[in-house]
Amino acid sequence: MSRIVAIAFGAVIAIAGTALAQHQQPYAGFQARTIKSLSDQQIADLKAGRGMGLALAAELNGYPGPSHVLELATELGLTDAQRASVAAQFAAMKDETVPIGEQLLNEEADLNRQFASRTVTPMSLTAATDAIGKTQAALREAHLKYHLATADLLTADQMTRYAVLRGYANSGQPAHEHMRHAEPD
Repeated sequence: MSRIVAIAFGAVIAIAGTALAQHQQPYAGFQARTIKSLSDQQIADLKAGRGMGLALAAELNGYPGPSHVLELATELGLTDAQRASVAAQFAAMKDETVPIGEQLLNEEADLNRQFASRTVTPMSLTAATDAIGKTQAALREAHLKYHLATADLLTADQMTRYAVLRGYANSGQPAHEHMRHAEPD
């Protein structure tokens, strides 16, 4: 019995040690990043104009994004006119968000350079973080407004179906009544 207790105790100590090491070094490896505050995935998403969860306030409250609507076009029964309109919204969103994402990358890289070169000052820090904040807000607004525009292109039935397909609602749940919906052509 004491051997089993010793093995169990050893396993608990090993697990606790691993957890403690992870807790003490949560950013280990991040120092090799090009821009320390952004992962490679975040950089790729910003360059590609992907949403990165910036529009969750819209998405999870019944305002679908153009990308996901296009992915579900067949299941939603989009008309040709709806599909063309949503595709135009998606293209416009990309055209708007990619340059904003590039601007954000440049601003984050500048902030990173200031810290790396030890040239950061309280004044330059304020200027850099103000610029980053404004750019982040512009990027989020851009993504959110295309969710708003896309919702106006769908019928109430399509909105309900979208919520079901995305796992946000049961199949019997009505669409959001407060929203204005276009009827298909």
